[in-house]
Amino acid sequence: MAVYALAFIAFAIDLSKRSAAVDSAERPAAAADKASVAGAVAAGGSTTTLTRISARIANDAATPYGRSASLRVGVSLLVLAWALHLVAAVLRGIAAERVPWANMYEFAMTGTLLIVTVFLIVLTRTDLRFLGTFVSGLILILLGIGALQYYVEVAPLPPALQSVWLVIHVFVASLGTGFFALGFALSFVQLLQARREERVGTAKPGRLKFLQTLPSAFTLENLAYRVNIIGFILWTFTLMAGSIWAERAWGRYWGWDTKEVWTFIIWVIYAGYIHARATRGWRGSRSAWLAIIGFAAVMFNFGIVNVFFKGLHAYSGL
Repeated sequence: MAVYALAFIAFAIDLSKRSAAVDSAERPAAAADKASVAGAVAAGGSTTTLTRISARIANDAATPYGRSASLRVGVSLLVLAWALHLVAAVLRGIAAERVPWANMYEFAMTGTLLIVTVFLIVLTRTDLRFLGTFVSGLILILLGIGALQYYVEVAPLPPALQSVWLVIHVFVASLGTGFFALGFALSFVQLLQARREERVGTAKPGRLKFLQTLPSAFTLENLAYRVNIIGFILWTFTLMAGSIWAERAWGRYWGWDTKEVWTFIIWVIYAGYIHARATRGWRGSRSAWLAIIGFAAVMFNFGIVNVFFKGLHAYSGL
């Protein structure tokens, strides 16, 4: 957690430098833009011409920004933290002589490890390092809650968990959560970017100037959609594998247990998100909010249902 905290600080410094880069780029451009507007006015330019100039000024998304050293340091620290995290999970598994995801503490540790794993893998294909602050911050919060509230000593598995499906079902669910977390981050930034883009041509500059150095809301939405589709496929398998495991453990495929119901609710939310975006044209903020609601349901399923609801899936270990 200490190394994750250092990575969070490094990524936060990078966002600050992005804002500073925008400020430095806007100063010389402002004088030239004023001259352009003044020239258009002097030449009897129409309102449409002036509006177009103002829109270009406000929506200049190509703000020059050199990749800062703090960004490279942040990624390096994140990789180091991931390696330490992996060692911790492996050692927990060795101590328990089983896979390290049989209770809330272990699931928190393994689930956060997979979130970082998914992020680092995606970084090899798409430059999403600007999400480093969110990812490292989320991991710090979840690991902190796990260490303070969910920690339990190693204990033998209950009979129902002594199955190969523990390895398959829970691992795939954790991996799906990792993709949903990344999709949530992209959707959240998309909303911020969309709000900035809506202010194009107005006299109300946004406070989060680093957004001008990030991809457009359209690009962020497409990335979130692709990531959430992968998470949805994994969650569909999770739902199916859970039903098979339930039949072998309890003699029925579906029993309307609280955990089963919430797993299905999450599936319905993301199915609606994909269907609405693909067939009903739910683009922009509406699709982003659906993705955010879906991830909120995932967190509710993990942090609330597992602890406060009674049922056959009460394996929190608390």
